[in-house]
Amino acid sequence: MAKKVSDHITWVGKIDWELAHFHGDELSTTKGSSYNSYLVRGSEKTVLVDTVWLPYDKEFIRNLKQEIDLKDIDAVVMNHNEIDHSGSLPELMRELPEGTPIYSTKKGEGIIRGHYHQDWNFVNVKTGDKLDLGDIDLTFIEAPMLHWPDTMFTYVSGDEVLLSNDAFGQHFATESLFDDRIDMSEMMYECMKYYANILNLYSPMVARKIKELQGLNLPIKMIAPSHGVIWRQHPVEIVETYAKWAAAYQEDQITIVYDTMWQSTRKMAQYIAKGIQLASPDTTVKLYNAHTEDKNDILTEIFRSKAVLVGCPTINYGVSYAIAGILEMAKGLKFKNKKAAAFGSYGWSGDAPKQITEALQGAGFEIVSDPLKNLWVPDEEAEAQDVEYGKAFAEAVK
Repeated sequence: MAKKVSDHITWVGKIDWELAHFHGDELSTTKGSSYNSYLVRGSEKTVLVDTVWLPYDKEFIRNLKQEIDLKDIDAVVMNHNEIDHSGSLPELMRELPEGTPIYSTKKGEGIIRGHYHQDWNFVNVKTGDKLDLGDIDLTFIEAPMLHWPDTMFTYVSGDEVLLSNDAFGQHFATESLFDDRIDMSEMMYECMKYYANILNLYSPMVARKIKELQGLNLPIKMIAPSHGVIWRQHPVEIVETYAKWAAAYQEDQITIVYDTMWQSTRKMAQYIAKGIQLASPDTTVKLYNAHTEDKNDILTEIFRSKAVLVGCPTINYGVSYAIAGILEMAKGLKFKNKKAAAFGSYGWSGDAPKQITEALQGAGFEIVSDPLKNLWVPDEEAEAQDVEYGKAFAEAVK
């Protein structure tokens, strides 16, 4: 069902309550998501900004026809051309008059051609270019690597709405549409999870784009992203929050990530946590079993932490599958300004903590302690050693 956003803008997207995974299986979306498409009606021209994911293309077109005669759509604007935004484009273009222009960045055109192999009427735009709709106009703002090379924003004058595509969004399904009609704490966690798992490695670009956006002095009443809620009450706050997240963000938190076979490494993690709390009672300490907990939630907690400890038993002279995966994902996300150390139990070779240390170093973490190893099941002496290790680690990361 179409929903009014502002005087000239109508939401015509799709709420996906069942979405559980995104980017293949790389990102968990336990709160579902939405694919936000916007119909912008001026006094002289009407433009559709973005479409929805391919599985819903026919539903999208059917619902769009209930809102507007498709021959009255004068142009399509594609802010970003990943399949979740452009997937319905082929079905849409079959219905629109031949020659209907598609506005995108030059790289956006290349991606659309690469996906759909169609010679549509492409119009390339860059920052500052405008599209006159009569009583309002659209201003295009390139935003490369937020989070694809083709990404741009579209600003709607008059209504003072920034259509920001993936920036400022979150995977969060709600029929309420606006930020002032939902549980903010629940939604903000999903917003942080989205940033940590998708945008964090592009934080330098995010910081530059925010400064550029602020330098344009565009009055912004609302920010309407391509996933999740529209910011009509807190548009300034989410931009300020992004600026904080882009600046090597951390809280007074230490996250301990571990895997365990026969509970020995789990016990080590708990003893280390006890030591941290004894040395630094105000520091938040969180423990996550990498085998059983959601990988993206773990990465979100690493994002908000000032330091991490990673441990697992030595398996086949190496690390466990779960820990190796977390370390590889952390490397790709390029976390900054975070300290770390490694630990683990072993029976004979004991190679895992050393390998974890090397992986953490390779991922950009500052190693502040030599790796800790316990032989077999930790006894009282080993427990005391682990607690002291936690105390020393807490002191090292203050």
